[in-house]
Amino acid sequence: MNLTDPIFQDADKARAHLEATRWPNGPICPKCGVVNEATQLQGTHHRAGLYQCNACRSQFTATVGTVFERSKVELNKWLLATYLLSSSKKGISALQLSRTIGVTYKTAWFMFHRIREAMRVDAPAPLGGSGKVVEVDETYVGGKEANKHKSKRAAKGDVFGAKQAVVTLVERNGEARSFHVANVTAKTLRPVIVKNASRKSHLMTDGARMYPAVGREFDRHSAVDHSAGEYVREGFHHSNTVENYFSILKRGVIGTYHHISEAHLSRYLAEFDFRYSNRSGLGVEDTERTNRALVGIGGKRLTYRRPSEGAHA
Repeated sequence: MNLTDPIFQDADKARAHLEATRWPNGPICPKCGVVNEATQLQGTHHRAGLYQCNACRSQFTATVGTVFERSKVELNKWLLATYLLSSSKKGISALQLSRTIGVTYKTAWFMFHRIREAMRVDAPAPLGGSGKVVEVDETYVGGKEANKHKSKRAAKGDVFGAKQAVVTLVERNGEARSFHVANVTAKTLRPVIVKNASRKSHLMTDGARMYPAVGREFDRHSAVDHSAGEYVREGFHHSNTVENYFSILKRGVIGTYHHISEAHLSRYLAEFDFRYSNRSGLGVEDTERTNRALVGIGGKRLTYRRPSEGAHA
C-alpha cells in the first residue's frame, strides 16, 4: 500500500476496501448481527454502499456503528488518515494531516482522535504467560520545567511538576500496554499489573520499592538496580525493552505532539501501544497495520466536537 493507492483517491474504492476489511464473510447487520443476509440497494435515490438486512429490514452501510459514522469527510480521506497514523512510528500531527488531505485543523484533530479510539483494544488478553517475560516500568509525560515561564514552573524540589504518570507493561517479543495513573505507588500500580499480565509470567522491573510486593504474586520476579548503575545482569535481567518503548513514546510527544492534555493522554497511549504491538519486528507491515486499525473502528463512537478541550497537536 502507498499514497497513490486508489483507495486513498476514490471514495467508492475506499468503501469497497472498508467493506472487504470489516466484512470478510459478507455484510454484518449492526442491528441484529446477521452475517451475509443483506441486499445492496441500487439506484440513484440510494446512497452508495447502502444495504438492507433481509432479517430485520434495517438499512446500513459499512460505517454505521463505527467512528466514521455520520462524518462529512470523504471515506478515502478517512482511510488515508488511518494509514498515515498507523505507519508513522512517532505519530503525525493534526496540523500536518490538515495540510496533507485538505481539511481544517479542527476536522483533522477530531479524525485522529477517532482513529486512536479505533486502535484501542477492548478486553485484551493478559500479556505473558508460562515461560514468558513481562517488563514493567513507569515514566512521566509532559514538558520540561526549564522550558516553562517562571510563573508556571513547579515548586523547587518538585521533580515531576505537572507531568502525568504512565505505567507500561511490555511482553518481550510481544505487545505493549500503557496506562495513565494518578500517581506511582504500589496501591495504584498493583491493579494495573495483575489485570494485564498473566501471573504465570516472569515479571521484570527495576529496583523501585513499588514492585517487590506485587512481584511475589507472579511465577518469578527479577529486578535490576538502576540506582547502583546496574542495567543488565547475565544478559537476561533488564528492563531495556520497556525503556525502548518509552524512548519512542517520548520522541513522539516531544517531536510531534509537543503537548498532550491529561484528558486525552489515554488515547495517545493507545496509539503508541497499537503501533508497537503491530510493528514490523512482529511481521506486521504498514498495510496490515492499517487494516487492523480499520477492523477496530466498530462499536466506538465519539461525539465531542471541540478541539479546544483537548491537545494542541
